[in-house]
Amino acid sequence: MTSPHSAALRSRGRIVPATISEREFSSAHLVGARGAGMTALAEMLAGLGWRLTGSDQRPSDSVSHALHARGLRIHSGHHDQFLPRDVDVLIYSPAVGPDNPERQRAAQLGIPQLSYSRMLGLLMQSRTGISIAGTHGKSTTTAMTSTILEDAGLSPSAVVGAELCGSDRSGWAGDGQLFVVESCEYQRNFLDLSPRYAAILGIEPDHFDCYRNIDDLTAAFAEFTGRIHEDGILLIPADCTASQKAAGWSEAPVETFSRNAHADWWAADVRITNAGLRFRVFNCGRYVTEITLQSPCEHNVLNALAAIAICHHAGVPADVIRRSLAEFRGIRRRYEAAGSWRGVTLIDDYAHHPTAVRATLQTARRQFGRRRIWCAFQPHQISRTQALLDEFSASFSNADQVLIPPIFAAREGSGDDACRMAEQLASRITAAGTPARFCPSLDRIVRTLDDEAQPGDVLITMGAGDIDQVRHELTRRIRRHHAAG
Repeated sequence: MTSPHSAALRSRGRIVPATISEREFSSAHLVGARGAGMTALAEMLAGLGWRLTGSDQRPSDSVSHALHARGLRIHSGHHDQFLPRDVDVLIYSPAVGPDNPERQRAAQLGIPQLSYSRMLGLLMQSRTGISIAGTHGKSTTTAMTSTILEDAGLSPSAVVGAELCGSDRSGWAGDGQLFVVESCEYQRNFLDLSPRYAAILGIEPDHFDCYRNIDDLTAAFAEFTGRIHEDGILLIPADCTASQKAAGWSEAPVETFSRNAHADWWAADVRITNAGLRFRVFNCGRYVTEITLQSPCEHNVLNALAAIAICHHAGVPADVIRRSLAEFRGIRRRYEAAGSWRGVTLIDDYAHHPTAVRATLQTARRQFGRRRIWCAFQPHQISRTQALLDEFSASFSNADQVLIPPIFAAREGSGDDACRMAEQLASRITAAGTPARFCPSLDRIVRTLDDEAQPGDVLITMGAGDIDQVRHELTRRIRRHHAAG
């Protein structure tokens, strides 16, 4: 492995001097502004008083409205005329290549260009960085950590990859020194960050368009741990071998967390309650506090442990942590209760990896018992679906009916391959013992549910693409029905 430190930092093929400073900028044009991370970054920059414009190929009405209220106008599509001539910097998402007309125009005008992750790294240079990384749980743990620090009066800045329930925001600029960032391994983006505190929530095979195998992925995490300040702290799950290997490159002290007593931080007496979960927290054999979560998902015990440990090292008292997590309402699309439709309970979830799919459906089965569970699952990325086909096939055992639309191919394009692989997945799920069928469109899923779902059933819309449009359409039908009545 090579050292992550260098005299200059690369930003998607262009050398940007390491001496560049956030103070040089007060306006930005964001290309690919609709993405979750870019939206959060825009909210933070708006909070800092920056003048903002942006564009996206497929702008969401809700996202566009929210960002417009924060001072950012999003253009639909991409055109070189969308770029203001007097803007200080162009920031682009990982999905935007150098052939983008706005990026080409910026190059002609000599306007600096920074990737999303490079901009986060720049903002972190003048702040005390807290990075949350790992295959699962990044958004929830980032949101938990940010919320605790804010409730403690430390006024952190934050960039979260999902909107916090009850606050309608995913990023903000605080007055304090702490900066909490969801730190993604995709395209090794987290190597643009140099945090003081960090947590790795686990490492599993993923992002097959970027990493050859688990060893390649682990090496990237190892390089990331080498970027953590030696006077900081690194938290890793005690039961993840890959995380332990990566932590060997850290110059910062390493602490572990687990639901078993062999870890530095561990959760005991995990109990299901009517409202969610309750458990006791111990650190190095000493009782710390008892935590209540509103979420019924047991995997959030580990997410909370990581957030608790980081906030402890940031100086937050245990009683503040306890009160903050008891009031934490979660984030959008993470086992989010979405109302009901014709007596069918609606749940929306972001799960798009077999481990997350299995955990979500286990939670639903425990919560809803023998009620019939429909899972409308939209695979994300052809490469991920193909590489993990066996794991996906076995992860739906707690569902009663599975509906699979074409794969949300995103960066890989779409077409016949997205349909063929989705059909193959449906066939394999059925062969594994759970009835599954391929639906050629989201509209077909809606029609199938309209015809076959019964009062008392549970519908979980699941995936990282636009599968949540299914439940939006179902609730729109209710409004139209009432309007007609």
